[in-house]
Amino acid sequence: MLPNRLTPGDEIRVLAPSTSMAVIKGKQIENAVQCLESLGFNISFGKYVDEHDEFFSTSIKHRLKDLHDAFQDPNVKGILTAIGGYNVNQLLKNIDYNLIKNNPKILCGHGDITALQLAIYKKTGLITYSGPHFSTFGMNKTSAYTLQSFLEAVTNDAPFEIIPSNMWSDDKWYIEEKERQYHPNEYMIIQEGTAEGKLIGGNLSTINLLQGTEFLPSIEEDSIFFIEDDEESHPLSFERNLQALLHLPQFDKVRGIMIGRFQKGSNMTESALKRIIGSKYELRGIPIVANVNFGHTDPITTIPIGTKATLEVFTETVEIYIDQNEY
Repeated sequence: MLPNRLTPGDEIRVLAPSTSMAVIKGKQIENAVQCLESLGFNISFGKYVDEHDEFFSTSIKHRLKDLHDAFQDPNVKGILTAIGGYNVNQLLKNIDYNLIKNNPKILCGHGDITALQLAIYKKTGLITYSGPHFSTFGMNKTSAYTLQSFLEAVTNDAPFEIIPSNMWSDDKWYIEEKERQYHPNEYMIIQEGTAEGKLIGGNLSTINLLQGTEFLPSIEEDSIFFIEDDEESHPLSFERNLQALLHLPQFDKVRGIMIGRFQKGSNMTESALKRIIGSKYELRGIPIVANVNFGHTDPITTIPIGTKATLEVFTETVEIYIDQNEY
């Protein structure tokens, strides 16, 4: 199911299904609200988004209540997660998936939120969006690239292309804009080729939390996987997590892979990533491109999980097209 597009005046509800919004500074909350309101949206918050325990998360009961309330409220047209974290998978067995199926809405976030997005997609068929958190809009100057990509994905029915940003930054999102360090950006071509298929993916470590459960979507048709990980994933752990992904049943139906840009703290190098990919016989013959603008660096694109995409990777050009009318 493709959720209704957002339009000016629509209400977006902010939820904290993973880490509490209490970890976000007041100024960043103010910035995010102002940014989203400037795009024409009205912002509301779940009742329990600021509640937190010793793990800086809201209780399971209250996170579920906020989630169900957001999908049930007819005034809410879209949902943004406040921030990522580690424990959204605590919710999966107790979610009312029929409620969500009967009230489909845009849900956008990334990182740990991958578990929630893939579970909802598996249980309901609802297309969800790997993209900015509410906190992402809280930068003192949110990237025009991030804003444009978000609007292309959630307000428009037309096919769109993922293009690389001109620059990228790994600095914390709350640092003053003038103090952020930006670097030239370009795709890393690992293997050439073309592919078409359904987009499945998100945070690699989180995807693997769902292996062997009822919440991981099966690969029943040609697919394009998009994967990323944060600075806690170094080359050895990334290789191990990638291998776990390759063990998925029907992985031979994966036709292409996009890899999000690594944070500097991961110590992943271009040569290390190419050696890791080159060692996987399961990946031979399919197009693979890295340094795509999704994951834990800035700016970030918005990717609809469950729609069709075309990936073309060649020495001279990389083209990534997404058609939300095909799913």
